[in-house]
Amino acid sequence: MLARAIDAFLDHDANISFLADPKLKGSSSKGALRLKTMSVFSGGELLLNSIINVVMSGVTGNFKFTSDRNLVNPAFEIINVVGTGFKRTGYWSNYSGLSVSLPERLYERPANHSSFKQQLYPVVWPGETTKKPRGWVFPQNGRQLKIAVPSRVSFQDFVARVTGTDMFTGYCIDVFFAAVNLLPYAVPYQLIPYGDGRNNPSGTELEYDAAIGDIAITTNRTRMADFTQPYIESGLVVVAPIRKLSSSAWAFLRPFTREMWCLSGVFVLLGGAVVWILEHRINDDFRGPPSKQIISLTSRSIHAGERTIGALGRLMLPLWLFAVLVIKSSYTASLTSILTVQQLSSPVKGIQSLLKGDERIGYQQGSFARDYLVEQLGVQESRLVPLRLPEDYAKALNDGPRHGGVAAIVDERAYAELFLSTRCEFSIVGPEFTKNGWGFAFPKDSPLAIDMSTAILTLSENGDLQRIHDKWLLRSACSSQGAKLQVDRLPLTSFEGLFSLCGLACLVALLIYFTKMIYLFNQRYSEPESSGQSSRSRRLHMFLTFADEKEEATKARSISRETEWNSCTSMEQNASTFSSQRAS
Repeated sequence: MLARAIDAFLDHDANISFLADPKLKGSSSKGALRLKTMSVFSGGELLLNSIINVVMSGVTGNFKFTSDRNLVNPAFEIINVVGTGFKRTGYWSNYSGLSVSLPERLYERPANHSSFKQQLYPVVWPGETTKKPRGWVFPQNGRQLKIAVPSRVSFQDFVARVTGTDMFTGYCIDVFFAAVNLLPYAVPYQLIPYGDGRNNPSGTELEYDAAIGDIAITTNRTRMADFTQPYIESGLVVVAPIRKLSSSAWAFLRPFTREMWCLSGVFVLLGGAVVWILEHRINDDFRGPPSKQIISLTSRSIHAGERTIGALGRLMLPLWLFAVLVIKSSYTASLTSILTVQQLSSPVKGIQSLLKGDERIGYQQGSFARDYLVEQLGVQESRLVPLRLPEDYAKALNDGPRHGGVAAIVDERAYAELFLSTRCEFSIVGPEFTKNGWGFAFPKDSPLAIDMSTAILTLSENGDLQRIHDKWLLRSACSSQGAKLQVDRLPLTSFEGLFSLCGLACLVALLIYFTKMIYLFNQRYSEPESSGQSSRSRRLHMFLTFADEKEEATKARSISRETEWNSCTSMEQNASTFSSQRAS
């Protein structure tokens, strides 16, 4: 192109001349360049115009500049150098971007810069591989990272050393390999086992460049090292023996606790009694002989479907019926679950029941569970029994505390679930009482901890982490379908709010009712009474009689007494008038 421009420049009879530049001044110092003897090319503008006006066909196609000095439809061929030869990988242009089609053809179509259209033929990288290089190598001054791996003797599905080699297998190892392969750079490393091979190692002082495996992330450990994002959740749980609950003639009593049964009975009778009191004087349905009333009160407490007349009765009955409905529905749901689903029971209900007792507790030798039980929960060390193998777990639980075994085992959920996958006579009881997980450990401020966390999150998002989990840990010889641990029976505390609300409503209704009754009684029996115990007893008896009377009868009697009193008053007045007349 430059030769073509120079030819065009010379075709215009231009002379190549150089003129002295007055801006260039020589230096007076000895040995300096004689700048005043230098000169510059004087035909630059003409040569530039000649270059811009060049129109030609070159190896990249048509060559031409626009008015703003940009190439018209620029395009480049991308080649892949392979050994001593090369192959075409694709093309690039401003119009289409990366493409495997000729740019001339793409200029005839509408521009499309979508990522789906940006493509090239496969590239062969140095080493005759199509795998994309990972960029720079993690700087370690040319040495490999020394990564510690625990030599476990139990639960080797997580970490296991291949006998006679320096290779490792297991769930944790596969997660590490998958995460390292996602790093944007190569990490040379060497896996080094730690532990005596006879006991599970309890930890490492991180004298290595990193540590991988079933390493729980705890508060004390985070003070010494940086951990990656957890790749598995594994809090502490309680494992205990379970047994199937056989059905019995008294299975219908299981839904409620003893206290709940007692208070429910009292509540039903009390609610019926309150409604009976409120309606007794005004409603014929709530009157009759005492024997009939007792039977009626009991039946009304159960069914509560009678018609109410008084305002207080109409207010109390719906509230009481709602409470009865809640109790009946809860009982029905719980009883249905008990009778239709196989129930499993355990003498241990969780960590709280273990702390209240004095039975021996097992834990995995080398686990942080021992320190947590002693330092955080205050369990006496004499109660703790270290166990190594899953077989030791099963024997200690089957023997029980009475025969030298343990009442339960406290371990991390990941180990517990793997142990329980083939041992159906045990189960996790109670909730998980710590929240932590497993991660890979690195020295403080190591950039690898952040990059490995990002890689683990990527594995979780694309499903690879779950696939690794299913490969190593998804197996079970126990069918838990249709069976569950016995649910705690409905306790009194679950209905405290309901009972309190109904009790308060009953108390207010009775208070209003008896205040009204005392007021009416004092109005109708306002004659003064002599003091003394017999007087108070007589007045109480009169009040009870008044309260038991039907309201219409009381009103009628009151009217009769008023009429009689008025008649007597009239007769006395007439007699007085007659006497006065006779005297006059």
